[in-house]
Amino acid sequence: MPGVFDRLNKEIESKQKDGGITALDLADLSPALRKIMKIMLRELQMTYPRLCEVMDAMPEGERLTRNLLDDALSTLTQQFWLIRIGEKEKAIYKVNLKRKTGSTLAAGIWSSLDEKLKK
Repeated sequence: MPGVFDRLNKEIESKQKDGGITALDLADLSPALRKIMKIMLRELQMTYPRLCEVMDAMPEGERLTRNLLDDALSTLTQQFWLIRIGEKEKAIYKVNLKRKTGSTLAAGIWSSLDEKLKK
């Protein structure tokens, strides 16, 4: 009989398949969203209180208010940039990175290129 943790793990895995980000996608974000993602990319997973702590430690001109932070986290979660586990003060946020696809180059391509360059 599947437990709560099994169900949560399946939910996380399904959300990771839905979206995800690449480094190039960061350029398309608004400054507030980009700021949060830069913070998140340093640790990949943070609790809501830890995010608030990091935000409070920023210079005053760079900080987001709690309302702006909450709105930005909600937006990033809805757009699958972040995965939220839990609610409100007990929430944990994880970065939703895209999986890299394997190389489709033929195994002997590098030796072929080396031979062509030697000629």
